[in-house]
Amino acid sequence: MQKVEICGVDTAGLPKLSAKENEMLMVRIKAGDKAARDTFIIGNMRLVLSLVKRFRIKNLGADDVFQAGCVGLIKAIDGFDLSVGVKFSTYAVPMIIGEIKRYLRDGNSLRVSRSIRDMAYRVLKAREAIEERDEEATIGRIAKEMQVAEREVVYALDAISDPVSLYEPVYNKAGDTLLLMDQLCDEKNTDEIWTEHVALGEAMAKLGEREKKILYLRYYEGKTQTEISAEVGISQAQVSRLEKNALQNIRLNIS
Repeated sequence: MQKVEICGVDTAGLPKLSAKENEMLMVRIKAGDKAARDTFIIGNMRLVLSLVKRFRIKNLGADDVFQAGCVGLIKAIDGFDLSVGVKFSTYAVPMIIGEIKRYLRDGNSLRVSRSIRDMAYRVLKAREAIEERDEEATIGRIAKEMQVAEREVVYALDAISDPVSLYEPVYNKAGDTLLLMDQLCDEKNTDEIWTEHVALGEAMAKLGEREKKILYLRYYEGKTQTEISAEVGISQAQVSRLEKNALQNIRLNIS
């Protein structure tokens, strides 16, 4: 089996217990044997793992879901009654699934994995250490202190930041409410930029088909004039001249 680690546990190395071994261990557990209980838990982690695989885990960390399943396993062990006469797995499966579903239902939709939380904790500790030296705890300085890339520091801090609704009120007086979204602006779609796009489109429409193709290949596909000359079938000097003329015409039509 391929080695896969969840919560620091090598799932390929998990032991397999027979039905007879499970039964004998359960008798010892009910008699108060803690060592037997630990052995039983580890020996039944494969059951938890098989149930975790039923759920499509996208934004949620597999570690956290596996832990929730283990909680269900422990609850099943504590609540199992030997006198009922059913297999432990028959009793445990609904409880494990129930615990996983409860976790998925009650958990934040923006669940942060344990590894990112650990990184964020170390970032906060590094920031605290820098501030104690009366230094400014910039992203660059924190990254240098931790010997990691700056993007890892930014990602970890963003991951533990609480999301805020755009409809969160930031000001309220005499019935006049100012929402967070009222203070946000779209810098990519301003009236000036929209007007420029319209003017650019009109200027491009006045160019010939060959000039349009040259500009497309040059500025959208990032090709060199030599590559364009081979594709269009004209010399590199002609490509250069047509490109300059096309750009000049666009400037004249926009201005």
